[in-house]
Amino acid sequence: MPSPLVHLLFENFSASYFSVLYYLPLPPSMRTSSKQSNPGAEMSFLSHLEALRWHIIRSAIAVFTLAVVVFFFADILFDKVIIAPKTPEFITYKWLCLLSHKLGMGDELCITSIEFDLINTELSGQFTLHMWTSITAGIILAFPYVIWEMWRFIKPGLRASETKYMHGTVFFTTLLFLMGVLFAYFIIVPLSVQFLGTYQVSEQVKNLVSMSSYVSTVTTITLCTGIVFELPIVVYFLSKVGILTPAFMRKYRRHAVVVILILAAVITPSPDITSQLLVALPLYLLYEISIFVSVYVTSSKPLNAR
Repeated sequence: MPSPLVHLLFENFSASYFSVLYYLPLPPSMRTSSKQSNPGAEMSFLSHLEALRWHIIRSAIAVFTLAVVVFFFADILFDKVIIAPKTPEFITYKWLCLLSHKLGMGDELCITSIEFDLINTELSGQFTLHMWTSITAGIILAFPYVIWEMWRFIKPGLRASETKYMHGTVFFTTLLFLMGVLFAYFIIVPLSVQFLGTYQVSEQVKNLVSMSSYVSTVTTITLCTGIVFELPIVVYFLSKVGILTPAFMRKYRRHAVVVILILAAVITPSPDITSQLLVALPLYLLYEISIFVSVYVTSSKPLNAR
């Protein structure tokens, strides 16, 4: 489970770490841009590139620093987080078993064993895997700070009438991403691991899964789902520029449902309808939330209004 890792990293390192990053020296061009000391002045193209370069550098420092911290807690990263969905004691399997009993299905949804072994086939495989997994964890943990840096770069170019429509963007973007990551980790990943790891075309063929393949599946599903959960944010901006409207989204709601069901079937390899619905329902809820977001946007002042 991710809670020990998140608790350990953020409680012990976040406050001091991000405060140090915030006060890193910046070039004069970026200080002027960030503070907007002269709102009427136009920044040159090279000045914009210089400012962007420092935002990227600071974001990279955030990712790298957290990746290094995670690297030294390999036992938590792998045993408690990455490999945890492979064990029958994982909390999601307990929830499914409890749900099965509540629905009067007996032990139909209970997972008692996951019969496959993880192996390493390359001499440097575990070290390389450890390094790249730490970087992935660093990206996830530093995501709020990276989004905040992006906002700091964009904000000076917006007028007051535009900025007021952007309040909460960093918070909601981060919230949706983390919700997607947690949803993938606790729902999609366990269902995928349980189905793919135990699937056999013949009893004479045993599953010996490479550690790199396992970790790649877990991290890819987790990051992709985090991105998919940004749908309301995407709809917000598309509605601002007039590409999407509530009427359009309502008109094609049935088509969206079909796409959601197909997407749920793709990212959830398990063939049972229960698993697919567990994935499809939150995605459909996101779509409905996106419609309300579009309604709010179209009823408010357009982004390009002056």
